[in-house]
Amino acid sequence: MEKKLIGITGKYCSGKNHVSSLLEKKGYPSLDLDKLGHKAIEAERDLILKRFGTDILVDNILAGDIPGADNLIDRRKLGQKVFGSQKELRALEEIVHPWVNKETKLWINSREESVCLINAALLHRSSAFEQFDLIIIVEAPFLIRLLRAKRRDKLPWLVLLRRLRSQKNFDSQYLRRKTDIYRVGNFSVCMNSGAKLENKLDEILSLRELYKV
Repeated sequence: MEKKLIGITGKYCSGKNHVSSLLEKKGYPSLDLDKLGHKAIEAERDLILKRFGTDILVDNILAGDIPGADNLIDRRKLGQKVFGSQKELRALEEIVHPWVNKETKLWINSREESVCLINAALLHRSSAFEQFDLIIIVEAPFLIRLLRAKRRDKLPWLVLLRRLRSQKNFDSQYLRRKTDIYRVGNFSVCMNSGAKLENKLDEILSLRELYKV
């Protein structure tokens, strides 16, 4: 049985996870590469600590009485070390990406369904990128994404603005790809979709004859 892969991506707080969840409810299995990346950080903990230092561990005072929590990597501290530095970011990716790529391949091969989803902010860096039959880019206006980000992440406004503006060349990395690209809008501030979004997804699935999973 030929397996088809659908890639789902979008800018920061565009609502791609919500779109992925809507498709999961229709019976499509989904792999979240961002969550897999979090697992990779713990799986490759020793290599990351050796490269970036033990000051990225969770503070003892935050660990509290949770067994082993003081040995966990604080992703925010790690993020602060690599943010704005191509050299540091590249070093982290060289540790994390091989693990994520290996697990991605294992997941794809383990699924019996004919259609699978892969959801990622940096979808173009996935080892499965060349295998996608189509890519869905989730879109939302800048202001709505900013409000969503503030509500969800509770970071300072300046930090959020920098994150959003850092993705100004987002589309270019996908337009070079020959795979069909579909755009869907998710315009609600709270990320909940209306019938229009769900109808658009149904239309895409129908056009590509991907209803049978």
